Amino acid sequence: MKFISNICYGKAKHSEQYLDIYLPDKDSFKVFVYMHGGGLEAGDKCSAKVVGEYLSEQGVAFVSINYRLYPQAMYPQFICNAAEAVRWVYDHIGEYGICEGIYIGGSSAGGYLSMMLCFDDKYLSPYNLPADIIKGYVHDAGQPTTHYNVLRERGIDSRRVIIDEAAPIYHIGKADKYPPMMFIVSDNDMKNRYEQTQLIISTLKHFEYDESKIYYRLMHGTHCHYSATEEFGRMICEFIKETEK
Repeated sequence: MKFISNICYGKAKHSEQYLDIYLPDKDSFKVFVYMHGGGLEAGDKCSAKVVGEYLSEQGVAFVSINYRLYPQAMYPQFICNAAEAVRWVYDHIGEYGICEGIYIGGSSAGGYLSMMLCFDDKYLSPYNLPADIIKGYVHDAGQPTTHYNVLRERGIDSRRVIIDEAAPIYHIGKADKYPPMMFIVSDNDMKNRYEQTQLIISTLKHFEYDESKIYYRLMHGTHCHYSATEEFGRMICEFIKETEK
C-alpha cells in the first residue's frame, strides 16, 4: 500500500479542499471516493485511515477528501466541493494506475453529500463524466431530507423535517435510473435517521427503481459507530463485489 497525502483538488486552492489517496499494490483498481462525517461543521479526512488501509489491502484505491465546512462555507459549497473532488479523481487517478470505475460514499454528513451527488445531477453533470464511470454509491447514515445545519443556516429549527431542493429525496424521480447503491443505518441511530433512511428506500421503490440494485445494511448500535473501522471497509468491499456480478 502507498499513502499519498494532502493533494489539493480544488481550483480555488482552499485550505479545506485536499484529499488523501490509499493506493493498492496493483496496476489497476476500483476507486472509492469518501466524504467524512461531522455535521458539515467538523470532521477530517484522516478519520477514515483504518478504512483506507483496509480497502487498499483488498485492492481498492481509497480517496478520502476534506471539503469546506461551516461557518466558513454555506450551502451548497460543500456539495460543490465533493463534486469537484470526484472530477479530480476522474482526471488524475490514471497517474497512479488504471481506474476500473469510481464508487462514491460518505458517512453521516458525508452520506448527505453522497446522496446529493447521486440524486441531484446538477453537481456532477457540468463535469461531463462518462455515463458508466460511477459504478455505485454507499450512503452511510446520511440525512435524506434537508440537512439540519442547512436549516440552521436558514434560521429554521434544525429539528424540522423539510424536503426541498437541498434534500436528496426531493430529486428522486428525475432520473430514469441510478447506479447501484447501499444504505447503512443503525437501529439506535440519531433521532429520526433510521426512519428517514426507510423513507428514502421506500421512495426509490415507489418510483419502481430496480430493487436488485438497492442494498441495505442495518447495524446494531449508535450512529456511525462502525464507520472508522475495518467492518465498514468489509461492507464496502462486499458491495463492490455484488455490483460486479
